[in-house]
Amino acid sequence: MLKVLLIDDERLARSELKRLLNDHPDVEVIGEATNANEGLEKIESLNPDLVFLDIQMPGKSGFDMLVELEKAPHVIFVTAFDEYALKAFEVNALDYLMKPVDPKRLSDALVKVRQEDEAERLSYTNRGMLTENDQVFVKDGERCWFVKLSEVRLFESVGNYAKVFFGTNKPLILKSLNALEERLDEKTFFRANRKHIINLRMIEKIEPYFNGGLLLDLIGGEKIEVSRRQAVKFKEMMSL
Repeated sequence: MLKVLLIDDERLARSELKRLLNDHPDVEVIGEATNANEGLEKIESLNPDLVFLDIQMPGKSGFDMLVELEKAPHVIFVTAFDEYALKAFEVNALDYLMKPVDPKRLSDALVKVRQEDEAERLSYTNRGMLTENDQVFVKDGERCWFVKLSEVRLFESVGNYAKVFFGTNKPLILKSLNALEERLDEKTFFRANRKHIINLRMIEKIEPYFNGGLLLDLIGGEKIEVSRRQAVKFKEMMSL
């Protein structure tokens, strides 16, 4: 059963979507929210599998709301605005639906969700930990991404922010490296030094370095030093 949360400030839009979802017996609407703040609370308390999210709402937009989440659920954007629909698609959300919602488009979008959901259930992990199968929502100016943590090769500390390296992108998120380290799965992510957390699967080459440290070449071309203290732990982990 897919547990669904509807977040939209228009009551009629929520009612219409609920009516359309009634035709899908494996979908259960477990809650509704009328704005971003209420949406954040409901996501935390209800832990839905899927969120239908309006982008334009009074106060915070749907994008602003996603930035505040620890990790992003499956999201289908529902919008009356063409420009936002296109922007949402760049965001690489699972899908977006134009209002009024077309039943066939809704069915197609739900098929995608079920496929993604099934893939994740096969690799089920402790909800408290952020694992490589989880996705986070990152916003940098006008650009937005859903990023699977498996695609992130490096986090770099920049004051109270962390720079996230994935593909050719390096946006900033408002999270300290220490806060990230507490949540990330240490089987995949390793604190190399004071400034960097690396994805162990993104290492191309390991070399000895000054004072008993190590130098790692990452797939993206970055060279990251492992401090002497962390090098001992790293060698144990990698059985070097």
